[in-house]
Amino acid sequence: MKKKMMIWALAAALLLPTTAGVAAEETRTIEDESIYDVLVDRYFNKQIQNDYAVDATDPAAFSGGDFAGMESELAHVRDMGFTMLSVGPVFQTASYDGRQVLDYSQLERHFGTAEEFQSLIEEVHEGEMKVIVDLPTQEVSAKHVWVQEHPEWFTENENETLSLDTSNEEAQQALIKMFADFRDTYAIDGVRLLNAEALDPVFVETFSADIKQKEEFYVLADAEMDNQAGFDAVVQAGVEQTLRDSYRNFDQSLAEVPELMQQADGKLIRVDSLDGSRFTFDIVESRGYPPTRWRMLFSQLLTMPGVPVVQYGSETAMNGEALPESHQILDMAVEKELIDHITNLNSLRNSSEALRTGDLEMLHEEEGWMVYKRSNDEESWIIAINNSSETKSLSVAPDVVGEGMELRGLFESDIVRPDEDGQYRLTLDRELVETYHITEKRGLNTAYIVTLGLMYLIFMGFLWVVWKKGKQRKADEAAKQTK
Repeated sequence: MKKKMMIWALAAALLLPTTAGVAAEETRTIEDESIYDVLVDRYFNKQIQNDYAVDATDPAAFSGGDFAGMESELAHVRDMGFTMLSVGPVFQTASYDGRQVLDYSQLERHFGTAEEFQSLIEEVHEGEMKVIVDLPTQEVSAKHVWVQEHPEWFTENENETLSLDTSNEEAQQALIKMFADFRDTYAIDGVRLLNAEALDPVFVETFSADIKQKEEFYVLADAEMDNQAGFDAVVQAGVEQTLRDSYRNFDQSLAEVPELMQQADGKLIRVDSLDGSRFTFDIVESRGYPPTRWRMLFSQLLTMPGVPVVQYGSETAMNGEALPESHQILDMAVEKELIDHITNLNSLRNSSEALRTGDLEMLHEEEGWMVYKRSNDEESWIIAINNSSETKSLSVAPDVVGEGMELRGLFESDIVRPDEDGQYRLTLDRELVETYHITEKRGLNTAYIVTLGLMYLIFMGFLWVVWKKGKQRKADEAAKQTK
């Protein structure tokens, strides 16, 4: 697997000489980001000093994950290529998921100290990522510190939590002041407002205007909704169910995906969410094969328009029908094939502005066979998805690809050149996705072949040295026995 990753990276570098590093030089917007979404309590437990009444065997209890554990295992997120870490709610809370806030002015002691949280943020920034936190207001604890002094700010929910009335001007100002202080103290890069669809629109716009006092500070919504003033991005309506229905098994219709893709520019796109069941549950229920289904789904998610949001555990095909079962502790000791696939896709997306914000052209969609083009003035890609149970083919016209061009596949190592009619014939086996880079037609890639040849010679040399040392060791042992 490591050898395959190395070869893929070399190929990508050779195919993308003009795009690598471009993203790092430009000012990024929310459309350039990819978000890894996690709950502190379910990531990694490092400090036993903050394990108060922790019970990892009870899905509804605190499991022990903390800021120090997140910092120690941050490479897991960074190496997959995500540009933003969403750590969930971090305020003092009565629940492991951080939603039942008790006091906005305090960090949850199960998660660690202010110094540990600051250290985590600095480590995230050191890794050239951003960090955002969640702000819950609609399911806070009935014991919230504001309740006694300002009961008029709250209304009761059916689950015995309280909703903060964000249309109340005093409550608005208190919340804005609290979070402005929090932002300044910890130098975070954004906030996601939970239960966004229930918030007063005037509050959202006022909050955003007051909080966004520096470039690249994001205010995001957590809900599928229409664009709303104050939010830099909302979740694309219908995205989760449409993608789940389309990829839970092969031979599922992709008919609703093209329209979804056309509407996804600048929107948050996701498949799992932290509010309910996992996509793996849908796959198993449909008798699908999770690794293949997830591989195809990630290929779609990371090459279509929109801002991908990937929930923790998706990279390990975490299962679960409902909360808290779907909030399992992250298991990093798993087969890395899916993680490697995400890494490759994110590497490609981070290097290609066309895949992040380029134009979309749908070339074909029928019976689980979908082909689309992403392009800008500098580069073009064709993504082919065969979500069917049989081999599929499509002839692409030269006016789509360009004269004297060829298609170079990055995952299946396919090279497509024009046939005698000038058509580009794409052929893909069942349940596969290929990402083709449209590039000028050329002969053999000498640099690539030389690199592979050198790798082979080095590997054979290594085997020879091992064999030689083994032979010498056996001879030395035999000599000792004859003495």
